[in-house]
Amino acid sequence: MSIGVPNRSSRVRQLIRGPRPEAVPVLIGRACALVGLLDVAAGVFPRFRHSRMHTMAEVLPGAFGPFAAALSLSAGVLLLLLAHGLKRSKRRAWRAAVALLPAGAVAQFTYRHSLVGVLISVALLVPLLRHRNQFAALPDPRSRWRALANFVLMGAGSLGLGLVIVSAHPRRMVGDPSLADRITHVLYGLFGFEGPVDYQGNTSWTVAFSLGALGLLTAITTVYLAFRPEHPAARLTEEDEVRLRALLARHGRRDSLGHFALRRDKAVVFSPSGKAAVTYRVVSGVMLASGDPIGDVEAWPGAIERFMDEARAHSWTPAVMGCSETGGEVWTRETGLDALELGDEAVVDVADFSLAGRAMRNVRQMVKRIERAGYETRVRRVRDLGEGELERIRRAAEDWRGTDTERGFSMALGRIGDPTDGDCLIATAHKADLEPGPYGDLKAILHFVPWGPDGASLDLMRRDRSADPGMNELLIVAALQAAPKFDIARVSLNFAMFRSALARGEKIGAGPVLRAWRGLLVFLSRWFQIESLYKFNAKFQPRWEPRFVVYRASADLPRIGFAAMQAEGFVNLALPLPRFLRGRTSAARACAHRVAERAVADRDVRAA
Repeated sequence: MSIGVPNRSSRVRQLIRGPRPEAVPVLIGRACALVGLLDVAAGVFPRFRHSRMHTMAEVLPGAFGPFAAALSLSAGVLLLLLAHGLKRSKRRAWRAAVALLPAGAVAQFTYRHSLVGVLISVALLVPLLRHRNQFAALPDPRSRWRALANFVLMGAGSLGLGLVIVSAHPRRMVGDPSLADRITHVLYGLFGFEGPVDYQGNTSWTVAFSLGALGLLTAITTVYLAFRPEHPAARLTEEDEVRLRALLARHGRRDSLGHFALRRDKAVVFSPSGKAAVTYRVVSGVMLASGDPIGDVEAWPGAIERFMDEARAHSWTPAVMGCSETGGEVWTRETGLDALELGDEAVVDVADFSLAGRAMRNVRQMVKRIERAGYETRVRRVRDLGEGELERIRRAAEDWRGTDTERGFSMALGRIGDPTDGDCLIATAHKADLEPGPYGDLKAILHFVPWGPDGASLDLMRRDRSADPGMNELLIVAALQAAPKFDIARVSLNFAMFRSALARGEKIGAGPVLRAWRGLLVFLSRWFQIESLYKFNAKFQPRWEPRFVVYRASADLPRIGFAAMQAEGFVNLALPLPRFLRGRTSAARACAHRVAERAVADRDVRAA
């Protein structure tokens, strides 16, 4: 018994102290969602009159009850919308919640005449005010396409909730209106007009006020999102790109994904010494880095610390896609994050590559067959191509893309033929036809980015759909055979996700779990190039380099996976907006560290 006393007393002390400060936003966000549901329920369903409260209700103005129902409903919907922002410690969500909670409490007390909802709202308001310092996260990057998404989602939600409101008073309905009449009544009510459904007593006013509040709420939030100042995601500035290229010139050979850090739709944070950097993009609240940090390995911890500071400042979920084993070790050591093997990168050593031997028989036969069909290949640096031919290659790559948007984030540069990318390699396949196509004799394109001074990393593969099969194999072989001429000793091919699981799962003796996992991957390969990329890469007998995803908690993995799919272009949520809602493009927003550095600099100038 004496052993249990300290444990019991420690639990009591912990209960008195309350939750850890860092856990407060999540707890308050969940509680806020609960209060929002109570407010919605209070505004939707008929009130329960208690004997003592009934006398108070009689002295209130007749229109105040319906108005209170609409206010309770509006406050509840807004609190539900704010719950996610509170979980992420957003300062603006905190301000709105502090204003909405008293309004919802007053509305519940007026309409439902119950102290329970009031007490819950007050109980939530107290820790909100007490722990206000925990809600300091800066706003996320945002664009005005969210206004259209809000209109669609809020409109659908208002229609569904409106049907519940209309049907929540069956005893006071006049007659038995059909579903079509109820939907019509909701649609009319959202726009402030009277519908075909009628009620006895003041219920008509209650339903009308509630539907009008939903319609007004949808309109106000949509207009606010459409015309609020934009804070677009930060972009790589010219100064940042110059600094990154200098780091790549000294340390670029360490990571085959280093050159992809020069994508101009990424942001960057540098270490305090400027000798290392981490590039990233924010997608759906996930701060997504790709590959290893750029620069000196000894300076990586400083860049990683800046990255994590930026994530904390905005309450973003930190994650790293496709880092190497060394990168994963540094990330996990410096941050306490976890790492999970994501797949393998295929790397071919040029000195060891040969078409001879039984293992290369299929590739050898395919290449010879295509060459006999009249195809020829050319491998050149981008700087050695004329502007006319580069423009033709750009247009062909755009036309042959096969998707509405350009895919790629961690292992794609996103451009071809930029004057700053003169060291990139382009391998092209040509065939003289009797009737040349829109791009002449051009039939296929492979684009490689530099991997230090003696390497190349595959960026994209595009081909004319009318060309013979095997164009990619032909051009990869041509690039590998031409590599010594460009002093290239190693070539990185495609990345194969879950390669080890696919390879082990097809071997004799594989267990049932591994076979089931492989079966799922093969099934998913119908939509995503999982098995096909692995088998394509394996043709060239590469060595496999593991790549990892770094994450904070297992619960974050689904969110990180969805954000990665958005970043890579497999999921596109960017809905087009009408021209009048687009407005002007704002300047790129600096990260928190840049803002702080500029403030210090301005203060020093004023002091001088």
